[in-house]
Amino acid sequence: MVKRTSFEGDACPIARSLEALGDWWSLLIIREALFGVRRFGEFQSRLGMAKNILAARLRSLVDHGILATAPASDGSAYQEYVLTPKGRGTFPILVALRQWSEEFDDHPEEIATILVDRDKGRPVKKLEMRAEDGRLLAPGDTTLKPRRSSKVVGRSRSG
Repeated sequence: MVKRTSFEGDACPIARSLEALGDWWSLLIIREALFGVRRFGEFQSRLGMAKNILAARLRSLVDHGILATAPASDGSAYQEYVLTPKGRGTFPILVALRQWSEEFDDHPEEIATILVDRDKGRPVKKLEMRAEDGRLLAPGDTTLKPRRSSKVVGRSRSG
């Protein structure tokens, strides 16, 4: 197996996020955890992943502080995986990915679910990027500039 490049310590926050979040399997594990899945066997059956791949991804998510292990809530000898605040912070990322797919997928009619507000049962409004003054921002309305106290270490990338 080819070892992938590590983005740990990279100056780009997108690259650093990818280092922590990993690959598609990791994002799908986080999705399931957001829906309340907590046990190894539940993740395995819902995702259909090989056990060795699932074990490696869960270990990485724990190592990056996205999941934590806890004693099983039913008092059994098993451990459960629970989202940390850092893990729950991925919710808008997954919503953005979902909404992007709903908008640009070649076959949106094949998407089996819609994301709705639990209390009202209404679809969730599309995420928007807004300026501090409330203006809606497009990519061309933003730019990157150095932090005042930034001490850039590692590879230099934009993002």
